[in-house]
Amino acid sequence: MKIQLFSSLILFLALSSLHRVLSVGDHASFPPRGWNSYDSFCWTISEEEFLQSAEIVSQRLKAHGYEYVVLDYLWYRRKVPGAYVDSLGFDVIDEWGRMVPAPDRWPSSKGGKGFTEVAKKVHSLGLKFGIHVMRGISTQAYNANTPILDTKTGGAYVESGKKWTAKDIGIKERTCAWMQHGFMSVNVKLGAGRAFLRSLYEQYAEWGVDFVKNDCVFGDDLDIEEISFVSEVLKKLDRPILYSLSPGTSVTPNMAKEISGLVNMYRITGDDWDTWGDVASHFDVSRDFSTANMIGAEGLLGKSWPDLDMLPLGWLTDPGSNEGPHRTCNLNPDEQKTQMTLWAMAKSPLMFGGDVRKLDDFTYSLITNPTILEINSFSSNNKEFPFISSLSKTKDFSLRSKRFEMKPKISHEHVLSISTCKDPKCNGWSVAALHQDTKQICWKNSKSNKPLCLYKKNVFLNTDEGIIYKQKELHSFSSDGLEFCLDASRREKLTSKELRNGSFSTCKWDANQKWKLNNDGALVSNYSGLCAKVDSVEAKTGPSGIRSWIATGRKGEIYVAFFNLNPHKTVISAKISDIGKELPGKNLNKNSCQSSEVWSGKDFPAKDSISMAIEMHGTALFVLHCN
Repeated sequence: MKIQLFSSLILFLALSSLHRVLSVGDHASFPPRGWNSYDSFCWTISEEEFLQSAEIVSQRLKAHGYEYVVLDYLWYRRKVPGAYVDSLGFDVIDEWGRMVPAPDRWPSSKGGKGFTEVAKKVHSLGLKFGIHVMRGISTQAYNANTPILDTKTGGAYVESGKKWTAKDIGIKERTCAWMQHGFMSVNVKLGAGRAFLRSLYEQYAEWGVDFVKNDCVFGDDLDIEEISFVSEVLKKLDRPILYSLSPGTSVTPNMAKEISGLVNMYRITGDDWDTWGDVASHFDVSRDFSTANMIGAEGLLGKSWPDLDMLPLGWLTDPGSNEGPHRTCNLNPDEQKTQMTLWAMAKSPLMFGGDVRKLDDFTYSLITNPTILEINSFSSNNKEFPFISSLSKTKDFSLRSKRFEMKPKISHEHVLSISTCKDPKCNGWSVAALHQDTKQICWKNSKSNKPLCLYKKNVFLNTDEGIIYKQKELHSFSSDGLEFCLDASRREKLTSKELRNGSFSTCKWDANQKWKLNNDGALVSNYSGLCAKVDSVEAKTGPSGIRSWIATGRKGEIYVAFFNLNPHKTVISAKISDIGKELPGKNLNKNSCQSSEVWSGKDFPAKDSISMAIEMHGTALFVLHCN
């Protein structure tokens, strides 16, 4: 036991040392790792609570590569009666309309210091300091019509003899989808709009910020212009700042490819909370981004990483709460191991969200597991592995009679997604009349025998540019049943990056969503400015409820993860030869491998296959050493 503990300590120290070396060189060379305040404190955290948490991260987690402590949203909001997530009028702004820390919660910010003192304390602990920021400019600054700061002169921004203000640059039609009263986009085509954004990020650098999580500019709220300009500003700063995007509802790999070179990490899902449904929803998303070679792609001054969101483990609060942490994680231990294993195999940034002041032994062992951290940082060839088989067990654990062999069947599947209108593949929609009252909008470039069609009802306006459709202020297009609508609601955040055929949402009276069919065949959302398109993809199908990932270690070891998504115990197996075929340069022969399983700590035979009975929603993580 002492030898094992000593070996683990050596590995921890090696990982931490290598993390520090890499962070000095290539920006975000490995998936960023740290702690974020949102899952445990929502927005109500105080300076005292934040610095207490930072000190514990430094003492207990820094040696395991957790180097960022990130303050999530609304740090500028006063904690008073009536203040909540989408309230208006409770924020603290400076004379230039920029958000500054609320002094009742952040006393060290008084006197115009901002986060300077907090950042100094975080840096003294050997950590890096991060903050969450929203898109564009606040509604509060817009309503106050504050002047724009020109950081080059130190005074108000003046162009063509005009003194520019917030109402000149704010775009009221483009508010944040989930905080409509809070923030809106700015017009980056204007010099004053660029000056405002520049003044924000130069101020963050002056405060000592190392990490910025930029919200409401990606996914449903995609704003490539703002992302691009902010990225350019960050490149020119004397202080390197890691650039993160959030959230990621309706994100596709094609959309991510447009911004991945501008950032260091970006959310590819909606908010992840401690429910099994949230965990399970990440498997398709992570598979698709791995297939698209987005893991560790070129990023801002280094690399970029698809982000599966923070880890809601340990002691937490509730989504949207105005109260701090008060409950334990709702996921059972097997489900937590599944989440941690998938995050590691998909090389997602590891941002722990629980209250570190009440970090229990199980959660600590989970987020500091040396094999998990090794895989997350240094593995390669990470991808979903489809060639697995299963034997399911009933509640009395008698074997079902049918054995499923995972020899994937190939079929064409419609994938309805939201993309930028610059994508030429978006120009594929056309109108087909069924009868006088009902028409279809069909995707004409389908490989499938049955094309994907949406229904429209009432023509709203006929123009030279195209036809704008409207359905009683609801979404314009519905599925075959006509009672479900193509959902791009301003109020509802989707949990999947794609809308698959048949997964439409119930039409809502308050959605106020319109779509326009242009003459070039593009179906454009008037809210987001994004276009709908359909891909006909080859879908591999196999036994329901089981998944697997594989990866290669830096010393030649092979990692194989089994995931049982079934509501019952299941035996999952994979042939060694199939594993070798899926990894570059690996030609594995019978009897050539030795195998150990991480979570049980046991050795398993690995002659021609590996196999294990896995509890419902559980996982097995094998490490193979092969000759």
